Amino acid sequence: MKVALYGQSIVEQDRIYVLELLAELKSVGGVAHIESGFYKLLKGLGVTSEHDEFTLTSGLDSTFDLFVSFGGDGTMLRAVTYIKDLGIPIVGVNTGRLGFLSTFKKQDVRKVVTEFLSGAYAIEARSLVEVSLSSGLKEFNGLNFALNEITVSRKDTTSMITVETYLNDEYLTSYWADGLIVSTPTGSTGYSLSCGGPVIAPSAQSLVLTPIAPHNLNARPFVISDDTEIRLKVSGREEHHLVSLDSRIASMPNGQEIRIKKSDFTINMIEYKSESFLKTLRNKLLWGEDRRN
Repeated sequence: MKVALYGQSIVEQDRIYVLELLAELKSVGGVAHIESGFYKLLKGLGVTSEHDEFTLTSGLDSTFDLFVSFGGDGTMLRAVTYIKDLGIPIVGVNTGRLGFLSTFKKQDVRKVVTEFLSGAYAIEARSLVEVSLSSGLKEFNGLNFALNEITVSRKDTTSMITVETYLNDEYLTSYWADGLIVSTPTGSTGYSLSCGGPVIAPSAQSLVLTPIAPHNLNARPFVISDDTEIRLKVSGREEHHLVSLDSRIASMPNGQEIRIKKSDFTINMIEYKSESFLKTLRNKLLWGEDRRN
């Protein structure tokens, strides 16, 4: 069993869970490869075992059985930029807060290995969105895709921006708002949800357009087919606006064309039978909770 480990940060009290995973993996004859930056953090906390390393540009390939992300949902989103189109199944061990993507409890970290080997899981292909810009993509170092959402938003101003929006080259509307979110089903429980967007099942073949604080009083989130190509053009009082791909943000000049579509590849998300999407909704959004009970 060949496993990649990744994290953006680690605190002393969570070191034990990384050690537990490494011990469990060793007990079944598996090997761990650790992301170089995360490995340095672990060594600083006294982890002395020797492991191969990988980086954003080297060390990973399709022969890996599993990619384990230690952290919260933000760490999972960063992990996707390492996996790219390699097809390595990914699971998140939650050492953060909410955990819609990173759902596995850190206290049960050994089960990441044991339940994987026993086959007590399903692999769910999660769709991504990608962006192309008339000025090129140098700001994102060629990583033009996002698992959760692509967002355009205002910069350096409290004034609204106008987001001229076309779907398959047909004009939809011009949103007067703080911005516009183009979310995947996976991202529907993230920023889009905070702005009033719907929760969408991960397997749904849909995207959702969610305006951020719109001044068009009749503007509502709009669910569309994921084979739709979206074209945006931003204008406003300032000369620049922001474009974000999950947690990666760049400043862009107003007036350029932004094209967004579904990516040609998917991310293989592992859903353990003990940690389903519906169970996550009940636990994280408190669905079904009633103080009267």
